[in-house]
Amino acid sequence: MTIPFVDNYYQLLVVPAIAFSGIISMVFRATLARYSKVSSKNGLTGRQAAERILQLNNISDVPVKTIQGNWSDHFAVGKLKDGTPTKWISLSEPVYDKGTISAVAVAAHEAGHAIQQATNYKLMTLRNRIRPVSNFGSQFGPYLAMAGIAMNFGILLDIGIFLFAGAVLFSLLTLPSEINASSRALAILRDNEMLGKDELKSAKKALGAAAMTYFAGLLTNCASFLRLLLLRNSKKKKR
Repeated sequence: MTIPFVDNYYQLLVVPAIAFSGIISMVFRATLARYSKVSSKNGLTGRQAAERILQLNNISDVPVKTIQGNWSDHFAVGKLKDGTPTKWISLSEPVYDKGTISAVAVAAHEAGHAIQQATNYKLMTLRNRIRPVSNFGSQFGPYLAMAGIAMNFGILLDIGIFLFAGAVLFSLLTLPSEINASSRALAILRDNEMLGKDELKSAKKALGAAAMTYFAGLLTNCASFLRLLLLRNSKKKKR
């Protein structure tokens, strides 16, 4: 979430963070594209990799589905119409039925999230709990803060900063959660010989590039949050 009002702090802090994030995103997609052209030696597809990892961890209530789009893969938890909890792994078209290094790595990563949920991984649990607050704060916090500055209404500014802090905390919890899911995935791929030694190195590079996108997101949120704090401080000094 970026803030649409341009000032010196925005130019010094947020713009470089956004630029860095854009570069990381390009590197991530280029890395996935590179290894999506390299077939896994055993022909394992993304779906098969995810299902096997789930089976190895005695997880039988997480179906693996396909979803449209490119690299839109995710693990989700929700509820059915009757309120019954449910969970699933969604794999995108370049992953679901493709037998490539990228497909196996990405699918294994999402299965890693399913393992986190099954084992009550604390960071993931906490992140999911604050997600609604984070979504609201990310969407409205910066606008409330800037409105508070424009109207010289300090309480509104503080509320906006407080709400956006939820988005920063969510990003802070997301990064180690994503790294943990990748670590679990790589360990399982290695220990069960689902990928060879050289293939594991490639998978690690692909997942490392993915982790960097979350770092870039955290950096951007931190830059935006710091900007709000500095604007708040400048506003107080002018009083």
